[in-house]
Amino acid sequence: MSQRLKDKIALVTGASKGIGAAIAKQLALEGARVIVNYASSKEDAEKVVAEIVKKGGKAIAIQANVAKEKDVESLITQSVKAFGNIDILVNNAGVYEFIPLEDVTSQAYHKMFDINVFGLLMVTKEAIKHFNPIGGSIINIGSVASTKALAHGSVYCATKASVDAITRCLGAELGPRNIRVNSINPGMVETEGTHHAGIIDSDFKMKTEQETPLGHIGLPKDIAPAVAFIASEDASWITGETLFISGGNR
Repeated sequence: MSQRLKDKIALVTGASKGIGAAIAKQLALEGARVIVNYASSKEDAEKVVAEIVKKGGKAIAIQANVAKEKDVESLITQSVKAFGNIDILVNNAGVYEFIPLEDVTSQAYHKMFDINVFGLLMVTKEAIKHFNPIGGSIINIGSVASTKALAHGSVYCATKASVDAITRCLGAELGPRNIRVNSINPGMVETEGTHHAGIIDSDFKMKTEQETPLGHIGLPKDIAPAVAFIASEDASWITGETLFISGGNR
């Protein structure tokens, strides 16, 4: 395995399961020291850390709810104390819920926007205070839902459209500091979350596969290598961009 991220410090939010866990492991395989952030799944986060350490990597787990500013401040403080200045930030923490318009409430709206949008902004705001002077890479995990018309997805899709816009804006804003900001937008991916939500055994999954040129939904391991590429110097002249990883389903 390439060590193109050797000695880089990477913070991955929402990394106890699914895509986030796969990203954390991939970055560690490529040489980064990784902060595995989790909101509530301590046991799962510690399993990710244990797997990284078993393979010779370095990682720690830190609890923080990214929707809470005090938690975010503590997350960054602990991260820097453990490993030093940050080189890579992966804003992966997110929630989703498909709600018919008549069932949209302020609670549902704020749950998704507070984590998917406000949390992303707050983690980025605090993390860049501790980026290395030479710059770094921020990767936001968006979704094909940012541009795809999904019934019952008005709130969730709006949060992911916001991630696309934030990526472009921060790419322009942070470029002079040599901090690159890009987004990776996965299609449907089989994770603990999609299993728990009943999506994997649903007609929605079957329809998605029928609409996907490559004929199947993704796995977390399909997303993680692209994150490592965007985080590395191989992507040093890429910023403000959105990469769709969806088997061709747009």
